[in-house]
Amino acid sequence: MQTLWTIQDWQQAYTNQTIQLNDLKRYVAELCNDDHAWISIASAEQIQAQIDALVHQDIADLPLYGVPFAVKDNIDVAGFYTTAACPDAAYLATQDATVVAKLKSAGAIVVGKTNLDQFATGLVGVRSPYGAVKNSFNPDYISGGSSSGSAVAVANGYVPFALGTDTAGSGRVPAGFNNIVGLKPTKGWFSATGLIPACRSIDVISIFATQVEDAWTVAQLMQGYDATDAYSRQHPRTVPTQFSKGKIAIPDHLEFYGDTQSEQAFQTAIARMKSLGFQVKEIDFTVFNQLAAALYNRSWVAERTHAVEHKVRREQCHPVIKQIIDQADHFNAVDVMQDEYQRAEWARQINLQLKNYDALMVPTAPTIYRIADVEADPIQKNSHMGAYTNFVNFADLSALALPNVIRDDGLPSGITLVAGAWMDQALAHFGQQWQATSGLNLATSKQGYQIRKSIGSEHTVKLAVVGAHLTGMPLNFQLTSRQATLVKKTRTAPYYKLFALKNTQPPKPGLQRDTSGHSIEVEVWDIPRALFGDIVAEVPAPLGIGNVQLIDGTWVKGFICEKHALADALDISHFGGWRDYIQASNFTNTKFKCTSIGEVVQ
Repeated sequence: MQTLWTIQDWQQAYTNQTIQLNDLKRYVAELCNDDHAWISIASAEQIQAQIDALVHQDIADLPLYGVPFAVKDNIDVAGFYTTAACPDAAYLATQDATVVAKLKSAGAIVVGKTNLDQFATGLVGVRSPYGAVKNSFNPDYISGGSSSGSAVAVANGYVPFALGTDTAGSGRVPAGFNNIVGLKPTKGWFSATGLIPACRSIDVISIFATQVEDAWTVAQLMQGYDATDAYSRQHPRTVPTQFSKGKIAIPDHLEFYGDTQSEQAFQTAIARMKSLGFQVKEIDFTVFNQLAAALYNRSWVAERTHAVEHKVRREQCHPVIKQIIDQADHFNAVDVMQDEYQRAEWARQINLQLKNYDALMVPTAPTIYRIADVEADPIQKNSHMGAYTNFVNFADLSALALPNVIRDDGLPSGITLVAGAWMDQALAHFGQQWQATSGLNLATSKQGYQIRKSIGSEHTVKLAVVGAHLTGMPLNFQLTSRQATLVKKTRTAPYYKLFALKNTQPPKPGLQRDTSGHSIEVEVWDIPRALFGDIVAEVPAPLGIGNVQLIDGTWVKGFICEKHALADALDISHFGGWRDYIQASNFTNTKFKCTSIGEVVQ
């Protein structure tokens, strides 16, 4: 086996029978722990038990058939001990966490539990009795936390993806320090049942991978409402799937704590974002900083104290963790309520500030420290790590950490894109574009990145438009006002005729399927599923919604027309598209007054 395989590489190897399921036992037996990434590595018996669940299933039905993955050791995996990096809190899990069960049902195999800052409290990866997890590029440096082991397991090629958690940045900082992707989902999109909480009201389970499409593949399998998790939420299916505003926000004041290489790395990111066609604008970052500071400096620390004291006595904790949770003794119930009111106000201000931007771009972390430096100054150095992460879950935002550059000192430096709740797909879609233009190798390998799989989901409907809804045409606003985004400009299969309908305002075409027809110009738009009905409701007789075949053979939704309406319509198929017909006919803008829509007939 090669040193770094993506999910696609593992899938291909099984399909080609380059490897067999039983090969995993030898593979896992050879995993080392010199970097302290693991708390426990699966035994041959634990691997065999998972293989036995797959042997009678069809590989075609299992999108992650035999793909190994790692799980942060505050998430339950049946048959493994869960420790949260505290030996006194260890227990044998008898049931999989909901997300783990979903991944196993897709064919994935857990090969071990990974190290973390104890009770997921920290962003440095050194607060563990199982050892400080070493950076995958330079073992003298921190790996980031708290999901340190999961990030390093991916970066070193042990597994193509791993689960972490994120409360204050634990699913992002380790990604930035190890040149990998960290998907921090919208709160409630993934079930947290089976997770030892840090701050239950804002915890999420996160995903590490070397490339965006692997993280997205895993997210699609993990997602979904879970009635056993009180914080689980249904996806609203009302959000755009791509960036559409062309504007990216950045903080008006950037703090790097004297790290000039980190500062230069972020300037490189700004320049690249501009080269991708985005306006980059500074915004007032005051409220972001205020909300970030509240996580550890106000009564919210009581959530961590509550979580820990349900497992062990404070005296059984790592000394730094005890010092942190002891702060809860300084606050009372009135403080908690006052802080919640303030949090809601700050969160509202943040969301309003970001409303006119596709995303906020920040350094994933402002700097990076040596392990020895953090151990000598554990509180202050750790607080620096959360400068651009602590506010995100508090404000109910989604985020995606992406590789940016390898610094002159050989260490990775990442950026994070932050957007509103449920903007996960739009972030992932852009993340592919970002990775494709970065020129970076995957994680610690010599392998370059290339897009091999598109980002899609069940939360949208693809709609082909051929006339008044085309970009720049009078009814295009009916798409954009419903958060629709343009997927591609293409053509139909060569089996259609295009007609100009009579007595329509604005003028509209109808598309008829005909084996002696033509290939007609169309645009394909992604429509949020919950808003698709609004578009359908505006379609007047004799028009409706049907299906259209594209030139690549795929089928998407499109507008249809009753056959009788074509009897006196003009056949304009030879123009190849509505836009060319309009231009040739010298239609003026005054003829395009908006009333309703008519598009495709099958």
